Amino acid sequence: MLFAQPFPTEAAASAESAPPVSDWIKSIGQRVSAWASTCADYYSAAALYDELRGLSDAELQRRGLSRDTLARDVCQGCDGSAGR
Repeated sequence: MLFAQPFPTEAAASAESAPPVSDWIKSIGQRVSAWASTCADYYSAAALYDELRGLSDAELQRRGLSRDTLARDVCQGCDGSAGR
C-alpha cells in the first residue's frame, strides 16, 4: 500500500529525535549511581543512629540532640542529596 508508508521527511525527523543508545545507557548509569549513593547515605545514618540511641538523654542534650527527633536529625545530617 502506498499510503501506509511514512513520508521520508517524517521518518528522518523521528530518527533524529530519538536519543542514541549511549545516552540511554549513560542515563541509566547515573540513576544507578545516585541510587547507590542514597543507599550508602541511609546506611551511614542507620549506623550513626544505632550509636547515638544508646546515649543517655543528658548526653544527647549535651550534643544538641533530642531523643524525640533523633532519627530525623540523623537522617537529615547524613542526607547527601543537599550537596548534589
